[in-house]
Amino acid sequence: MSERDREKDEEEREFDLRWAEGAASKEPSARARMLAAKWKEEPPEAVPFRGEPVGRRRRLRVPRVRLGAGSPWRSVVVVFGTIAVVIVVLGYTGFQGF
Repeated sequence: MSERDREKDEEEREFDLRWAEGAASKEPSARARMLAAKWKEEPPEAVPFRGEPVGRRRRLRVPRVRLGAGSPWRSVVVVFGTIAVVIVVLGYTGFQGF
């Protein structure tokens, strides 16, 4: 295909797109027409967004606080304790900074 043929194809395609977008009315897709006809006879039931499954109760989740080795407070105490030790050591050695 020559360069001139490509340009001609692009011009025709651009014309077709402009012509289609400029149409006074647009026809719905086949699926949209099918659903509209079906729903005219029997409208769909209202369905809540992400509704609860039928037959199951909703469980309230309450976070459990564990005071064992995996406690989040233990990590906080270790971090702040380490910072306090570093501050005391730097103060004891007379660290002056820059």
